[in-house]
Order: sequence, then structure tokens, then C-alpha cells
Amino acid sequence: MFENGLVNGIYDVGDGKKMIKHIVLLKFSEQTSNEQKEEVIIRLKSLKEEISGIIDIFAGLNFSPNNSGFDIGLTVLFSDRHAFENYGPHPKHQEVVSYLKDVGMTDIIILDFPVLE
Repeated sequence: MFENGLVNGIYDVGDGKKMIKHIVLLKFSEQTSNEQKEEVIIRLKSLKEEISGIIDIFAGLNFSPNNSGFDIGLTVLFSDRHAFENYGPHPKHQEVVSYLKDVGMTDIIILDFPVLE
């Protein structure tokens, strides 16, 4: 699938110049309170002000029954590949990851892709 910075030979995601979309679905235990889930959303949204290269963040509670049990959705738009790669290990992001685990995150789905013009 990945070969020489190409995805299926179609676009170069290694040049660092394309924006990156990061999509995350979070599932929590039944013991996780609505207040804790709201706090998760607040902490996720605060990362926009804490980590450079984030253009926008959207996070919210799922309201649809078509959710496979996932409670919270997150999308992050990064300015480029470099910003995306700095996000994961960033201390502020790691603080949020620790909080997710502390309040009972049981599953996560992550999808990342370049934003095409």
C-alpha cells in the first residue's frame, strides 16, 4: 500500500506540504460518566491552542444510534505532515491520552489521510 511516499501510487504524503485530517472515534466503559465525557471533549478542543500546526479541531458526543458503541468523535486538521507527526508525542496530547485511559476509554479507531485539493 505505501511505497516511496505514495499511497496506492496516487498522492505523495511524504512531501510535508499537504494538510492532514486526523479522525478518531472513542468508546468508553459504562462507568464513564457524561461529565467525564464532556471533560474529554473540553480537553481535546483545548489542544488547538496548545499545539502548533493544528488548524482546527471538532469534537463531540455521538447522538446517532448508528455508532457501534462509540461515544465521542474527533477530527483534527493539521497544516502539514510535520505538524501531524509532532502531535502524537506532544506532552499536552499525552496528558489527554492519559485522561482518556483514566476515565475508562475501552476502544479507539484512528484514521489519518492527506487532504486533497
